[in-house]
Amino acid sequence: MLTGRSVRVLFLLCVGVMTSCKSDGASTSAAEGTTDGEPVEPLSGIADLHLHMFAEEAFGGGWLHGSHLGEGASALGPCDGGSPGDHGRLRDELAPLLGSCEGITLEELSQQVPLVGTLASGGFLVSEFISIIPGSDGDTGRHLDRTSGWPALDGWPRWDAIAHQQVWEQHLREAYDAGLRVEVVSAVSLDWLCQALPDENVVRPQCNEMDDVRAQLQLANAFAEERDWVEVALSPEDARRIVSEDKLAFILSVEASHIMAGGDWRPQFEELYDLGVRTLQPVHQLDNRFGGAAPHNTIFQVAQYAENCHIDEDCGLTTEAVTLGFDVDADCKNTLGLTEEGQALVQEMMDRDMLIDAAHLSEASLRDLHELSVANDYYPIYISHGHFREIMLEDKAREEKTTPAWAIEMLRETGGMIGLRTAPEEVHSYEPSAVDNSCHGSSRSFAQAYDYGRLGLKVAMGLGSDLNGFIQQTRPRFGSDACSASFPVEGQCQARDQRQAGPPPLGRAFDDIGLGHIGTLADLLDDLDQLGSDTAPLRSSADDFVRMWERARGERTGPAEVTGELATEGIVPLPSVTDRIAEFPTECGEIYCEGALQAGAECRFDAECEGGTCMGAGECGTPLGSCA
Repeated sequence: MLTGRSVRVLFLLCVGVMTSCKSDGASTSAAEGTTDGEPVEPLSGIADLHLHMFAEEAFGGGWLHGSHLGEGASALGPCDGGSPGDHGRLRDELAPLLGSCEGITLEELSQQVPLVGTLASGGFLVSEFISIIPGSDGDTGRHLDRTSGWPALDGWPRWDAIAHQQVWEQHLREAYDAGLRVEVVSAVSLDWLCQALPDENVVRPQCNEMDDVRAQLQLANAFAEERDWVEVALSPEDARRIVSEDKLAFILSVEASHIMAGGDWRPQFEELYDLGVRTLQPVHQLDNRFGGAAPHNTIFQVAQYAENCHIDEDCGLTTEAVTLGFDVDADCKNTLGLTEEGQALVQEMMDRDMLIDAAHLSEASLRDLHELSVANDYYPIYISHGHFREIMLEDKAREEKTTPAWAIEMLRETGGMIGLRTAPEEVHSYEPSAVDNSCHGSSRSFAQAYDYGRLGLKVAMGLGSDLNGFIQQTRPRFGSDACSASFPVEGQCQARDQRQAGPPPLGRAFDDIGLGHIGTLADLLDDLDQLGSDTAPLRSSADDFVRMWERARGERTGPAEVTGELATEGIVPLPSVTDRIAEFPTECGEIYCEGALQAGAECRFDAECEGGTCMGAGECGTPLGSCA
């Protein structure tokens, strides 16, 4: 394994001879390694390619609780947590947002698509539904238990928060102190979600995405202006100088489905540029005037249907038989690529040396984007937050939003990179990784994807945290939430093994809350190091980002040079849930994990307890007992 010093020496040698290389097989481009023909000193520092720091102003200002500013008690203090409450919930009547389409009533559609009936049943049930993932009732699902907030940490911030602030200024400072040097700050919104929020919770009831984005960008600029350790980068030269001066470079971006929606988009684009935007996603969750989106969550399929009343029977995403909203082919892929306006937008961005973020693009749109890249001498394209398709389990891999190896090859040949999502999903095992895939959803799972990208796909990577992004994060390896699983007993066994076999806890909040806020970002890397992965590429990913931007500005003479062939072998599928369940012992017809539960935990049988005694348990666990 290369040390930090040897990685630095290797980089200096690479730049000095104008070749392309990176530790442990990850690829980078050579042409962007010079300034005015002279070799440049490699930068150090972590790059996070996607987060929503100012998302309290997203969705009309009506969803997220907590501020990015202030003292801990005022910014992250107790929320009402109630029902109805002032955030983290949808309006009671959602039927008007589900479409009014000729030839079919809402009741008839609900018979075909039960999810529509669930949505129509009211906002409280839907708020619960969208927060639940395997192993967690989620941030709104347990809202009454999460009112305490900072600094108790039994409430929030925590890894599964989707309704509470995760990017407080002091936590960002902690990340900066630990090595974060490039942060792509994405102003986010979705008018459909804003319209789904209660009127009394929304600050801007017109639900205009441009208004939301404008408010967030203004906050980002003000934040940087008022701090001597943060600066907004308006060019690759800015970015290199800022990081070289040991500051945090903000690169401002936009992620919204209907940005620049009405009228001529060019004056609106000019306004975004004047606000400091230097990268953006042409599309987000829904098809728009610029191109097709990659379908994933079924909620957004319903939102797309509400716009166009389209029911597609070529392939089933929303149910086994139909896909709502999106025009899909027989493989369930969106048929819409970049529109004429989308191609004009991309060309305008290239003409201004802006970075094009391909996250959320349909595969057809991505191919169109790649053609434009090649026509512009292999202009770099990147994905700010993505999952490697081949390492994901079948249900996730089926989503078009996941990134296949052929798309990674496009990034490599254009000199781009990817921000790897810090997600809580189970993944397949990557055999060449030194990290055992034995704590699902934790840093061990992230290591499988990261090492696959580093050793197999050989692509330049940063992190793609997506904090404050309505999505859960990397789980902890310790504490009550340790180790996600398809079924709780497996999670109990995995958590027991982490305690017994290690590596030990870091002694920081990350141990119990996982990637609960931006301040724990470097903790994830530290845990990867002690698990046996090599995080040197991530710790120099700021250099990859700046060089990618320099390639966009500089003269290009064809594809970027890469090191090593892309290789997808070495992925070992997880056994099916049925096969995994069959491996566990049973008592009273129920599976259990031997010795998994610690003193004080609720138990059914003596064998479940670490100490071998379940006090007070009735026959077959009725009533439950407590581990001695």
